[in-house]
Amino acid sequence: MVNTIRELVEIESPSDNKPAVDRIAAFLAQKFEALGGRAQLHHSNNKDFGDSLQIDFAGTARSELDKRKPVLLLGHYDTVYPLGTLANMPCKIENGHLLGPGVLDMKSGIALMLHAIEALQAWHGTLPRPVTVFLVSDEEVGSHSSRKITEALAKQSAGVLVLEPAAGLRGAVKTARKGVGEYKLRVQGIAAHAGLDPGKGHSAILELARQLAVIAKLNNLRQGVSVNPGVIQGGTRSNVIAAEASALIDVRIKSAKQAAGIDRKLRSLKPFDKRCKLEMTGNINRLPMERTAGVAALYKKAQQLSQHVGWKLEEAAVGGGSDGNFTAGMGIPTLDGMGGVGDGAHAVHEFIVISELPRRALLLAGMIENI
Repeated sequence: MVNTIRELVEIESPSDNKPAVDRIAAFLAQKFEALGGRAQLHHSNNKDFGDSLQIDFAGTARSELDKRKPVLLLGHYDTVYPLGTLANMPCKIENGHLLGPGVLDMKSGIALMLHAIEALQAWHGTLPRPVTVFLVSDEEVGSHSSRKITEALAKQSAGVLVLEPAAGLRGAVKTARKGVGEYKLRVQGIAAHAGLDPGKGHSAILELARQLAVIAKLNNLRQGVSVNPGVIQGGTRSNVIAAEASALIDVRIKSAKQAAGIDRKLRSLKPFDKRCKLEMTGNINRLPMERTAGVAALYKKAQQLSQHVGWKLEEAAVGGGSDGNFTAGMGIPTLDGMGGVGDGAHAVHEFIVISELPRRALLLAGMIENI
């Protein structure tokens, strides 16, 4: 498993580099086809982003009456790291950890898919039921080109196992995730010379600053709502009253019913300076993954499997979103965080704990058999 993960980590695959992402898609298509899967590439509707990969395994029915739906194994091979990151952040083993860009989020999860399928085939002689693997190329940037395919495949499945990283070093699976939105506030002001005509200008930057103070008041951490202006831009020169400014705003919500309220509040902002104009775009891209009865049932099954090897599998609710939000939001039983155990996703110290890999693979294989 470590060798497989290393192979994947050393094929760098940033979301916004189509040749790089397509390279790992082709590599994985060969890997899964070598196990008997039928690979199909889904081309992105955005020429700047890569193809997503679907692999179908037929499995063998146990009887004439056994027509079980496939299990959908969901993941992504795009990473947040630009090409060349390996030069300063090499894939290496240290103190029982495997480090490298994307090793936790989520190339170890893809390797677990490969090895669990291979192990089930070796144990049963063939896969005991149909399995669909879907790996997307744009999860880290919103899954805009792959979402419809994910949802279509989920509708055909008995359940969805998301091979995103486990929650924390205790290796908990994820039974709830916050919903995620991204908005952009644009402010149009009126330019003027800051020295000669300061009274004729209406600063977009000043207006944006005032609006951000209002937006900060929308945070309600007790109810699970957070609003974060993460990127701001504006102005041209220090001696010009800025005609334009903007902010990218990350929104997180705990329940689906909060989506309409936060959206309405953001879109109802009014300018302090009546000569400035506001434009709010964006939306809630991923509704929350809530702990439904279907999610809870999958967790209970995973718990029972883990007990066979003396492992008390925990569950967690987390703030980040994944493509599991889409499938759970459709009412399809979904269990997230089935992937590697480690720390530092998107950070320079990203790693997985090597000793955790066997039981993660065992859990995945057991869930494929039993859903």
